[in-house]
Amino acid sequence: MKAAVLVFPGSNCDRDLAVALRAAGFDVAMVWHKEDTLPPGTDLVGVPGGFSFGDYLRCGAIAARAPIVPALADHVNKGGYAIGICNGFQVLLETGLLPGALMRNAGLTFICRDVSLEVATNDSVFTADYAPGEKIVLPVAHHDGNYRADAGTLAALRAEDRIAFTYGEEVNGSSEAIAGILSANRRVLGMMPHPERAADPVLGRIDGGRLFAGLAAGLTPEAATA
Repeated sequence: MKAAVLVFPGSNCDRDLAVALRAAGFDVAMVWHKEDTLPPGTDLVGVPGGFSFGDYLRCGAIAARAPIVPALADHVNKGGYAIGICNGFQVLLETGLLPGALMRNAGLTFICRDVSLEVATNDSVFTADYAPGEKIVLPVAHHDGNYRADAGTLAALRAEDRIAFTYGEEVNGSSEAIAGILSANRRVLGMMPHPERAADPVLGRIDGGRLFAGLAAGLTPEAATA
């Protein structure tokens, strides 16, 4: 299994994401934003957290126009897998690969702490290792994590079982407490909490590690042909 982790100026979770993916069994390549192709055979693209381009203009807006993004979009549009975490989620929204927008937190403050989450669906390779309705704890670290979408989009996310995670407590004012969503084909996940920061006992939490373990199991050649 091959994963490509995109790196933008201001990314600060790219190495953390790579470590978590390698621990789950992925062969990981770091891909600088000025590249215009992904490594051959890439199965998964990771768009990491941080402050790409200093969050100038709008979070994720400049990164969404980087030379590597057409290759990301082509990968996704051909049915490839991708995960965007925190700033990566913002980038995926700015590219239009996921619907909605992330606004300034309702409290207008940066939030950095562990939060409780509920697994809204396990019908995806990203959430397959969890039980529906399971409570987990992951850290958040964001200033613009307030997920917003129009009524039609929210209704579609509900009807199509595409809400991956919801907050189990008030965090940032997100519509319907949404913390993560899936694409229509369920192969792209965007989420604000950081599973890569809770993927090793040394970090004090392992709930996030199960996301990467389930992802790895779901993308093995054996699983793909089962």
